[in-house]
Amino acid sequence: MTKGGNRWRRFDEWDARPLRLDNFAVEDPANGFSAMAGAADPAPSLTLEAGKVAVMDGTTEADFDLIDAFIARYHLDPAVAEEAMAMPSETVARMLVDVNVPRTDLVRLAHGMTPAKLAHVVAQLSAIELAFAFAKMRPRKTPGNQGHVTNAKDDPLQLAADAATAVALGFDEIETTMRVARNAWSNALACAVGAAVGRAGTLFQCASEEAEELKIGMAGFTSYAETVSVYGTERAFIDGDDTPWSKAFLAAAYASRGIKMRCTSGAASELLMGFHEAKSLLYLEARCLCLQRAMGVQGTQNGGIDGAPLAASIPGGVKSMMAENLLAVWLDLECATGNDARHSESEIRVGAKILPFLIAGSDLVCSGMGTIKAYDNSFNPSSFNGEELEDYLVLQRDFAADGGLRPVGESEIIDVRSRAVEALSAVLDELGLATPTAEMKESVIVASGSDETRTLSAGEVGRLSEAIEKRGITALDVVEALAKRGFAAEATNLLDLLKHRVSGDYLQTAAVIRDGRILSAVNDPNDYAGPGTGYRPTPERLAEIDAIRDVLDRETVLAEEGRYRKDELHRIGYLPKGEAERGTDPREVVVGLSPAFGLKLFRTLAGHPLSAVLRAIAAGIEGAGGTARFVRLRHTADTSFLGLSAANLAGSGIGIGLQAKGTAVIHGKGRMPHHNLELFSNAPVTSLDHYRTLGRNAVGYARSEPVEPVLVPNPGLALGARFHARVALIFAIETELTDAEARPEALDVQWREAGP
Repeated sequence: MTKGGNRWRRFDEWDARPLRLDNFAVEDPANGFSAMAGAADPAPSLTLEAGKVAVMDGTTEADFDLIDAFIARYHLDPAVAEEAMAMPSETVARMLVDVNVPRTDLVRLAHGMTPAKLAHVVAQLSAIELAFAFAKMRPRKTPGNQGHVTNAKDDPLQLAADAATAVALGFDEIETTMRVARNAWSNALACAVGAAVGRAGTLFQCASEEAEELKIGMAGFTSYAETVSVYGTERAFIDGDDTPWSKAFLAAAYASRGIKMRCTSGAASELLMGFHEAKSLLYLEARCLCLQRAMGVQGTQNGGIDGAPLAASIPGGVKSMMAENLLAVWLDLECATGNDARHSESEIRVGAKILPFLIAGSDLVCSGMGTIKAYDNSFNPSSFNGEELEDYLVLQRDFAADGGLRPVGESEIIDVRSRAVEALSAVLDELGLATPTAEMKESVIVASGSDETRTLSAGEVGRLSEAIEKRGITALDVVEALAKRGFAAEATNLLDLLKHRVSGDYLQTAAVIRDGRILSAVNDPNDYAGPGTGYRPTPERLAEIDAIRDVLDRETVLAEEGRYRKDELHRIGYLPKGEAERGTDPREVVVGLSPAFGLKLFRTLAGHPLSAVLRAIAAGIEGAGGTARFVRLRHTADTSFLGLSAANLAGSGIGIGLQAKGTAVIHGKGRMPHHNLELFSNAPVTSLDHYRTLGRNAVGYARSEPVEPVLVPNPGLALGARFHARVALIFAIETELTDAEARPEALDVQWREAGP
């Protein structure tokens, strides 16, 4: 607040924007609020004695905590450690962005670096360098994506429909969790059925308590897991009743049953738990990632995850989340690059955070995009939820980037949702679990979210879930039920996924299933080595990415205009009267019409019928004591030249140029083409009253009277992106009709009936 209580009102406007809902923290290393330079971050160091780690990052073996001990024993490769630790961090950082240094060489070096060394190297990189290095270092060449499928009611019918929708959109993995823990089995069965609709091979996870989740996986309902949390401080680990050894055992248990597994870690989790040890977000995450590699897991979901909003509140926090993602792929882990928990209320910040990974590509760009609405997202709102999912599809198109998804038409969505609801209803009925009514099914098929559904009660869902567990129902029982009830394709798709579990092929690093084939770092390795290498979307894939809704083309614009043509023919006629001559009446104002005006185009960008615009201009001219004359000009479609040509024909020397899209200009004889008297460039926000004033002002200029130019309000709105494609297409239609040799054509404008 300035002295005297005055305040620049822009601050009031800024206060009303979503950004002000974000909380921002000052950098405070002593209390853990530091992205990359914690008060207690150790300097990189390593001492080996007889091939064994004696000192790591300034801590002697005798003082190792359980994390140090696990990393020293299972992560560090003594054969490469001395070489890697001796290299200057700046040198290694440059190698990460050097297309001439192979990825494999850098992965080998990472296996010999301590957490402090890894963090120190990536801290040398700028944000753009982090993104570039990520594009080079990610394990799998072909990008993918993962989606959340949950709802506020834990409604199995909606889960099945939304899972099928996510599959149709192209998600390689879908993940569910529940509002009520005992509903885990019901959620798992519903999503397993929905994920089998339309395409085989979509991997599925039910995020529950770890032991329960393993049971659900052993029953065949899930094919991957990732909610095995890892922390960067000993106290945080112990607080969760876990150790690196217990997590490693759990990872082995999943793998033994053919279930793909990633760990979860991310910036600020230790800060949230109060056990940060005055160490930076990046250093603690480097410890987490070294642990995960040491455990032998396939990959990680990191990049903030639940701590993303807190990490993003710290200066450089978003950059540190990028850096931790780079650490993950440098260590050769599959990486689901966060972008799940929404880190900001600002859509600008949300889009900025995801962009580096969209353009760089990622094994899984999101570790859970909200395929459902934000209020139905039981993980908490994602960076992108059902409300913004089309924005993401357009971002793919904008950057010709493969973010793993595809646009889907309305009819296809209804088809897959209907199929999923019917398939699940058949399974529930066949297994004696529930018999959904026609009303329940119909409400789910068309519902955007659970607020709109009329389905099973919360109690019924809970009892259904408990029955699945107690009766020992497995995915094979579901396959059999689907087949019995005529859902052969879905039964085959689910059975194929179970077969993949037996083979174990999708336990390879960064494995997904596409067209029945495993794609992984083994058979689809990232071979980026500069321009022209690495992943490039095929022309067919680009065409799929480009096929978003509401795309304009010339034919679409003409078809839309054609629907207005009939009404305009009832209102107005344009009868040609031969070549237009120069007038002699000093009261005359000539209105020069563009080539397509009233012939192929019939309304302005503001939606005004062209007949109404001409009536308003004529009324303004005549109301001010002038005479209006109309001519069609075919030698140009440019507004300025339309107006100048009209002025040169007018007895008063004043003319109005008018394009079909509504842009208008008042011009004077003998003036420079673009030095007009008055310009109405904001056609989308120009009213009929403005056009009437335009006519009146033209007469004022003809009489050399003082004229108050019309200022059309909200000019910025008129120049918005919503109009540009249409403007260009309309102008192209106009210019197609131009003829540089054409002479001005006099028109007899006939008013056939009252305007709208």
